[in-house]
Amino acid sequence: MKLSDFHYDLPQSRIAQQPCAQRDHARMMVLDRRGQHLEHRHFYDFPDFLQKGDVLVINDSKVIPARLSGAKETGSRIELLLLSRHPDPLSIRNAEGAESSPLQTGADETWDVLLKPGKRVRIGTKINFDDSNQATVIERISEKKWRVAFSTALPFDLFLQQFGKAPLPPYIKRKREELSRPQDRERYQTIYARHPGSVAAPTAGFHFSEAQFKALQEREVAIAPVTLHVGFGTFTPIETEEVEDHVMDAESFSLSPESAERINSARRVIAVGTTSTRVLESAADDQGRVQPMSASSRLFIYPGYRFKRVDALLTNFHLPQSSLFLLACALAGKDLIFQAYSAAIQEEYRFYSYGDCMLIL
Repeated sequence: MKLSDFHYDLPQSRIAQQPCAQRDHARMMVLDRRGQHLEHRHFYDFPDFLQKGDVLVINDSKVIPARLSGAKETGSRIELLLLSRHPDPLSIRNAEGAESSPLQTGADETWDVLLKPGKRVRIGTKINFDDSNQATVIERISEKKWRVAFSTALPFDLFLQQFGKAPLPPYIKRKREELSRPQDRERYQTIYARHPGSVAAPTAGFHFSEAQFKALQEREVAIAPVTLHVGFGTFTPIETEEVEDHVMDAESFSLSPESAERINSARRVIAVGTTSTRVLESAADDQGRVQPMSASSRLFIYPGYRFKRVDALLTNFHLPQSSLFLLACALAGKDLIFQAYSAAIQEEYRFYSYGDCMLIL
């Protein structure tokens, strides 16, 4: 299966740079797989498509303020994007390569990060955020990825709250002084986010408001939270021409006994987003029953995949040739998805993270 077969052209003007003024006023395209047709609605109509006995599966992972800006000892500025926390303490190497003891002052954490600019970074490079908080580069992981050890005077979560910014995706283009606006802390996050750990948002959930959940409750639709911490790999392009050769980054997830019970007793399971979909399909057996678990998943869903537990999907409009786009094609069929995306462009839908959504039934 050729990756190039999943390309489409998108005008830059269709990439949403700001969230919808009201969460539940985003546009929603509804795809009927059985009838092979689509209709144009708004997200405030979403509860109309659900009924008693349905279970809505949401990803309650919380986005951390993972984008940091610091200064090297030369005074030049450098940006860090946190990718994943490294569980094991590592030694710090000085500029000559000699090992020293792990940092002991304050709250010490080791993270894999992207650095920008990264050309003049060396092992031992120190990055200062202020007089009491710094990071030291301790290892090069790949061409673009580095491992750094933080020494912070504050507990690390408070350090991030003070110095971090929302990790907006690279296709949101703004002037440097506008890169992270105060509203992004609120809007690049679902209203039901509970468990910190994501460095990219599960964006299909952006559209929900309290009014939506009240309407779903009145319809006796059950909510089943799961947690999958979204990594930056969600933005990493597929680099293999043969789709089947692509390997997904591992992402940790958890599914509670309470949510598993609700899902297994559902009349119909509606996944909110590709991340919830991957949890459900990773946890399901061949009969479609899910088991409570905490694990990691590299599940790559592309056309030809047989869904075991997901009956319907709410998702945003995704980048061409991305793993997210391929997942949508796997569920709805490639022809219907291309028809839908063509209509969305013609009807001036807003695309990507801050954009509109699609309900696949």
